[in-house]
Amino acid sequence: MGLSLHGVSLQAQETGESEALRDMTGYDGVIEAERQTVIAAEVSGRVVAVSVHPGERIRKNQIMIRLDERAVDQNVAAKVAQEQAVRATLEVATREYERQNQLFAKGYISQAALDRAEARFKTTKAQTEAQLAESSALRAQAGYYVLRAPFDGIVAEVPVSLGDMAQPGRTLVSFYDPSHLRVTAQVPESMILSSSTTVPSRLELKGAGMKAQWIIPTYVTVLPTADPSSHTVQVRLGLPGDALHPLGRPGTFVRAWFPSGDSTREVLWIPLSAVVHRAEMTGVYVRDREGHPLLRQVRLGRVLEQQVEILSGVSPGEQVVPEAQRALTQGR
Repeated sequence: MGLSLHGVSLQAQETGESEALRDMTGYDGVIEAERQTVIAAEVSGRVVAVSVHPGERIRKNQIMIRLDERAVDQNVAAKVAQEQAVRATLEVATREYERQNQLFAKGYISQAALDRAEARFKTTKAQTEAQLAESSALRAQAGYYVLRAPFDGIVAEVPVSLGDMAQPGRTLVSFYDPSHLRVTAQVPESMILSSSTTVPSRLELKGAGMKAQWIIPTYVTVLPTADPSSHTVQVRLGLPGDALHPLGRPGTFVRAWFPSGDSTREVLWIPLSAVVHRAEMTGVYVRDREGHPLLRQVRLGRVLEQQVEILSGVSPGEQVVPEAQRALTQGR
């Protein structure tokens, strides 16, 4: 028996979820982390400790990677000894300059003698400041051998192993903040311009063999530029923190549902069982005036539960065989 296409009223037993999406258009999107970072080596050194693993939660300032810092430790110790020596020299030069000042005030030494004492004091002070600056820089460099997490997050990748040689610029750890995720979708520019609102009703997050999770985005941001080749606009949609579950991770496929830009277009739906796939052709069986099923090529759109939208190839009022296998057994 044929099935008459009359827009959205094909089946009375449709669920409320599917019915709510009849005036919506879905676009593919991907979950991204708003805050993610890559920790790279700033110095050369062998990896002597790897304290984190992919998928592990880490806390701010937690140690992730240690590089061999024995050489720099020895340099720091040498600099500390030199620092102590120049401090002692400066202390002696300071006392000598003060004593020469007192003698000059009493007329016991000449101006030239005082000038020489002052020059020695200033030279020693400059040398001390330079030594302290070098020591400070070396201590800061020593901190590059211990890599800590700049914020709470989840480790995404650790591309190094114990014993690897780290070089400046080489990635050691990458991680992201799971509490600040968003969905990025490419939406046709025409839909953005024609739609009265850019706020989607929901985001559909679904994995293989799992029931779809419907999420209301916390915000919607439409970027002000369009891709000249695809004529699409990037739309970013915030994910609430309570939406996280095993599927909610960067790279996960998401479908963002937006209000359809053309509300006057009649939407045609048929059962998935009516669709026939033959090589590169997708079609359905449509009954002619005598009731014989004829195969016709169609272009499909959205899929909701067990129904699929027909974008082209079938007109309203035509009879589509709901079971393609039945049409095959009946013959043409």
